[in-house]
Amino acid sequence: MIAIIAEKPSVGQDIARVVGATEKKDGYIVGNGYMVTWALGHLVSLALPDAYGYTRTAAEDLPMIPDPFRLVVRQVRTDRGMVTDIAAGRQLKVIGEVLAGCESIIVATDAGREGELIFRWIYSYLGCTKPFKRLWISSLTDEAIREGMASLKEGTGYDSLYAAADSRAKADWLVGMNASRALAAASGSVNNSIGRVQTPTLAMICARFKENRNFVSTPYWQLHIVLKRDNGHRQFIHTKEFKDKNMAEAAYKSITPRSVVTITKVKRGKIFQQAPLLYDLTALQKDCNIHYDLPVDKTLAITQSLYEKKLVSYPRTGSRYIPQDVMAHIPVLLEKITAMPEFREYRRSLDLSALNTRSVDAAKVTDHHALIITGIVPEGLSEAESTVYTLIAGRMLEAFSPPCEKELLLMECVCGGLDFHSRSTVIANPGWRAVFSRKEDREKDEPERDEGTASFTEGEEIPVMGHGLSQKKTLPKPLYTEATLLTAMENCGKEITDGQAREAVKDTGIGTPATRAAIITTLLKRDYIERSGKSIRPTEKGLYLYESVKDMMVADAKLTGTWEKALEQIEGRTLDPESFMLSIREYTGKVTGEILRLKFPEPSSCVLACPKCKTGNVVVKSKVAKCDREGCGLLVFRHFLNKELTDQHLEQLFSSGSTRLIKGFKGKKGVSFDAAIIFDESFNLKLSFPKSKGGKGK
Repeated sequence: MIAIIAEKPSVGQDIARVVGATEKKDGYIVGNGYMVTWALGHLVSLALPDAYGYTRTAAEDLPMIPDPFRLVVRQVRTDRGMVTDIAAGRQLKVIGEVLAGCESIIVATDAGREGELIFRWIYSYLGCTKPFKRLWISSLTDEAIREGMASLKEGTGYDSLYAAADSRAKADWLVGMNASRALAAASGSVNNSIGRVQTPTLAMICARFKENRNFVSTPYWQLHIVLKRDNGHRQFIHTKEFKDKNMAEAAYKSITPRSVVTITKVKRGKIFQQAPLLYDLTALQKDCNIHYDLPVDKTLAITQSLYEKKLVSYPRTGSRYIPQDVMAHIPVLLEKITAMPEFREYRRSLDLSALNTRSVDAAKVTDHHALIITGIVPEGLSEAESTVYTLIAGRMLEAFSPPCEKELLLMECVCGGLDFHSRSTVIANPGWRAVFSRKEDREKDEPERDEGTASFTEGEEIPVMGHGLSQKKTLPKPLYTEATLLTAMENCGKEITDGQAREAVKDTGIGTPATRAAIITTLLKRDYIERSGKSIRPTEKGLYLYESVKDMMVADAKLTGTWEKALEQIEGRTLDPESFMLSIREYTGKVTGEILRLKFPEPSSCVLACPKCKTGNVVVKSKVAKCDREGCGLLVFRHFLNKELTDQHLEQLFSSGSTRLIKGFKGKKGVSFDAAIIFDESFNLKLSFPKSKGGKGK
């Protein structure tokens, strides 16, 4: 018998059907010489510090360097702390029995770094030594599974992929566990956590927030003139901005109704805007956030669902290219896309015999090619799934379409010794831009109405029809959105506008396409950041942590980027994993020492009148707030539901009976909601919901 291990039950069931295994058992399916079983994501994880005897938060125990690391059944958090996940333990037992009854194994977990780690940790935890081969496919269609089963890879060929995944997990453990415990020991509070990747990301968000809030706007003045030709006109802008108001007004007054300008330059030309590359996961997440306000984690979940429904290729890809053999299937897929109602009109514009091949480059394909549809007709999709599917399909049309052709008109003129210019573009042939024909895209390219459309010839002298002076002001860099944060994570915070340059540095960014959504979600769950409209901003808790560690190595985005590059080198067999781990252990020691040397102010001892007994005082401490009068019994823990109450929250509660609206509470089903916290009749905490329009809050 041959055992096949998939990552999820649904995938295992699909594979079982394709290979002819039909007899369902508890946790696996048997038949035709195969036993098909599955994991439930990560069934095995690295043991927590307690397993090594580190049961207290003490500076003298740091840094904790397990040697060797231990694997345990997946742990889950409960009111009693971390306990073994019963479902994980049960399925792990099933897998153990399946492996015991087979001669060899086919690994069918997701074809990527985490999928490899899921299997290898199970294999190691169970002490299995049986030979295994790898099913490596980029989609879950029956055809792809059959082709993959006919061309299985040697399992040892993915040893370096496993080494990179294992090294990343251990590096995250070393930095996260040690830095968090060091901060707890230094500050006396266990309410903060630090991570190898999450903390540099938080640092970027906080730095941008502070830069935005502390920005001092300065005024400047812009001078323009208007020239007329027949029924048209055109606005020309002075080539320099005036920082001095008096100089701006003097220049404005120098132009009179009798002023005449001389056209000194007229240049016409064409600009070709290349079609965008196919989507990788990050590019898809950005567009979903920009155009549909979809959070990055939701986009990943939706795309994963489309993948498991066999509608799109592997979602966690970091490549925006396809190889030539995949290109051979593209014309057929484009035919199917143009049969969709959204794209039928574009079919007349698409020449399938002259497709744009910019996205075809086998050398730039990593583990998986770019995101594309499989050609299976979607049925019964949710609105969100349909939106993401349409975006992926539309991007394929864009990527293989001709460039957008624009006509450029550049004119320069002189008036009384002052230089002015006008630049406009008009789309002559939309090319790929006609796929979606988004209004916001057109507005970026077409001249504004007040610039006008009149044109002139070089050497002409034209009287000034009108002129004006506009006061403007400098603007701060905007707060990050999830889309712009993803770009910053790709570039380690560097401001890069050139597309080719961005591609060159994307391998040295923070996280990977597969993990960036989880990083942002972790910061949200831990109440370090919050969504404010489309923007992301730090919470008080996040700013407090940032101010504590902002100048330390653990907050350095560029350093984190070098670790990500090192993991890529391990995967590519150009760096020894032990060399990487040695560097991480040294780094952990330095980071831990830096944090332990921090000097924190004494915990707040803000004293407020007790609202319960009216005579005692409420003393606010690091973990609780309680009345100091014996017998009163008022006690409020800072941790309430999934939130940590700040000093400000507690002061609001005790002084007015209610906190301000707190964002991001989680319900039993994981749904987010906003609420204030108030006292009930017995001075226990309860939630107060904002009043709905026309109704009452609870």
